[in-house]
Amino acid sequence: MGDPQKDPRAALSAARRVVVKIGSRALVGDGSGVPGRFEALAQDVAALRAGGREVVLVSSGAVAMGVKRLSMSGRPQSTPALQAAAAVGQSRLLQAYESAFSSHGLAVAQVLLTHAGLSDRTRYLNARSAIDALLALPTVPVINENDTVSTAEIEFGDNDQLASMVAPLVGADVLVLLTDVAGVLDGDQQRISVVDDPATLEGVVWSEPSSVSLGGMEAKVAAATRALQRGLPVVIAPAAEPGVLQRIVDGEDLGTLFLPRGTPMASRKYWIAHTLRPSGTLTVDDGAVRAITQNNRSLLPAGLRATEGDYRSGDCVTICAAGGTELARGLVRYDAREVEKLLGARSEEIAERLGRYGGDEIVHRDDLVVLA
Repeated sequence: MGDPQKDPRAALSAARRVVVKIGSRALVGDGSGVPGRFEALAQDVAALRAGGREVVLVSSGAVAMGVKRLSMSGRPQSTPALQAAAAVGQSRLLQAYESAFSSHGLAVAQVLLTHAGLSDRTRYLNARSAIDALLALPTVPVINENDTVSTAEIEFGDNDQLASMVAPLVGADVLVLLTDVAGVLDGDQQRISVVDDPATLEGVVWSEPSSVSLGGMEAKVAAATRALQRGLPVVIAPAAEPGVLQRIVDGEDLGTLFLPRGTPMASRKYWIAHTLRPSGTLTVDDGAVRAITQNNRSLLPAGLRATEGDYRSGDCVTICAAGGTELARGLVRYDAREVEKLLGARSEEIAERLGRYGGDEIVHRDDLVVLA
């Protein structure tokens, strides 16, 4: 099996729950489907399940298959056209999965998520319970964004980002991002085997525009970087390799392995940092920067210098230094109009300025995640 101290891939053999994301180009190419890819993926997943592991798929491909079926010239630019392509392609995608998995005695369960749904903590936890129930059955959950009703997601999101949300959601032990290249390549186009610090890849990876997909290697590295903060190892690997999933959990040197470091971020704080979308921005002074980033303190009104956005109490906000650098994210305890009145205020002035008292903190440290 190998020594985890000498072989960083040896620990992958202990993974019991695996989240696998596969991109559009790796799965369906131009929308017709890469020959044999659905069948190969189903065989891989069935083998992992036979070995006692649970697998959740995060699958792209709906838009690409819809574009092909509707004889569009390429990926549409408008949101309504993208939603239409997704609506047509989603059923075709699930049909292909159902056909491939049925020969292994496995059913396919479609799970469509939206960013707004995951942003609600109760719905987030309900989604986790539903997926847990599916994994207890001879079923493979196939997760995708609900592109037919999504707006911001379909324009700016990608399923690499979704996978980095789903992996902590379901309590995964490892996240595998399947792509159409060998892994992360260096400046000489050679595969990088192990990454201890994603910052070392700056300037090496790049976006890869495509007529059928979003993202590219840059999006995958960003997703891996987020998942590492939750303590999850991530492997970016080639979908075309036979038996790729089994070989990864067997510890074979395949693709690029990202190793987590330090203390994993708690589930709720990961949700705040990487699932919620900020509704506003708070700019703070140097004293508040030190209090937040160095001393694990709450954000008090005295440290506030500016506020932007129309947020409400309980919404997520970005906290920035005077120069605009994002320092943290957190759940704000006052509405935007109230925060405007509290800029620079001492705690004892809160009730006088607002006519009510909702606590000393603008963002309590229990609801605050330092990013920088």
